[in-house]
Amino acid sequence: MKELIQVQQLFKSYGNGMKRVEVLKGVDLTFSLGEKAAIVGASGVGKTTFLHILGTLDRPTAGKILYEGKDIYALNEKDLAFFRNREIGFVFQFHHLLPEFNALENTMMPCLIQGLPKKEAAFRAEAILTLVGLKERLSHKPGELSGGEQQRVAVARALVLEPKVLLADEPTGNLDAKTGDSVFDLLQELNDIKGVTLIIVTHNLRLAQNMARQIQLIDGKAVIEKAHFTKG
Repeated sequence: MKELIQVQQLFKSYGNGMKRVEVLKGVDLTFSLGEKAAIVGASGVGKTTFLHILGTLDRPTAGKILYEGKDIYALNEKDLAFFRNREIGFVFQFHHLLPEFNALENTMMPCLIQGLPKKEAAFRAEAILTLVGLKERLSHKPGELSGGEQQRVAVARALVLEPKVLLADEPTGNLDAKTGDSVFDLLQELNDIKGVTLIIVTHNLRLAQNMARQIQLIDGKAVIEKAHFTKG
């Protein structure tokens, strides 16, 4: 597979002097286009911090992240925000949908931020919502949707611009087991259909073991990788 992301000697620390806390201590990784990977490890080991830096939501203390050979942290804030909105989709444990807007409008948001015409934004949003099984729920606001449906809207919003990378931070953590499994299955299906690189942070080892690749962070430094053969 084509190499998409290179993580080179990534460090992240917070605070100064005696209060300085090192979270990531030199992580080296590569991710290929279209692959599925799970990031696992104990609480506080730096999984979410790593995902946020990978998604340009936070800057590293040192090190580089290359997307298709481009050092993204060499970009200014405006260009970095444009890159983030266009190339990276995010799904979090809590869906962060805007309560005053319906499913279609929430899903349109990245398109409108990108400057696409409203008609095209609506067309894209309806298409991806249909793909995630919400064709009959377009006009429903978040409060009128179940937890699983809300998370499906969040997934649709993350993929509406067809990014190359989908980052998910505990995407099933706020759902019951059955609903969580259905959302996890949906993410895997979309990986197959769209060819998006799927990187998930999860405490659920059962779900992680269904990913093609498992990466374990230990103390923010050691990285142990396990490859799993998956069906299909």
